[in-house]
Amino acid sequence: MNSAKPFWEKPLASLDRGEWEALCDGCGRCCLHKLEDDETGELYPTNVACKLLDRRSGSCSDYGNRKKLVADCVKLDPAKLDELEWLPVTCAYRLRWEGQPLPEWHYLITGSRETVHEAGQSTRGWTISELEAGDLEWHLVDKPL
Repeated sequence: MNSAKPFWEKPLASLDRGEWEALCDGCGRCCLHKLEDDETGELYPTNVACKLLDRRSGSCSDYGNRKKLVADCVKLDPAKLDELEWLPVTCAYRLRWEGQPLPEWHYLITGSRETVHEAGQSTRGWTISELEAGDLEWHLVDKPL
């Protein structure tokens, strides 16, 4: 009987590149624009998605070239997760960094990429592309980061 932990329960620093990438739940919420209050530094979510986000699947349409195509796209790094307060509270990277388990709807738990959408945790159905949105101030949403 194999009692080894699944890779997603291991310390983040021990994950290989494939395991690290596999943690992403495909919600797409990290690809939404946020507005920052100049005085308080507080972040406010919008329903405006990066032009590269496939809003149906929750994945980047050009992941390999995203840094070239979107200058401020952040590459998630296990050593810098403490600097990424804008990650959704349900983000697997954030949860594992905080020592929390993956949510019950995460595809690594359920075996289905659809459960993130079924649980209402993705960008499917309520976002707009930045190519169509106009001013971000008109797109603030009452959803947690």
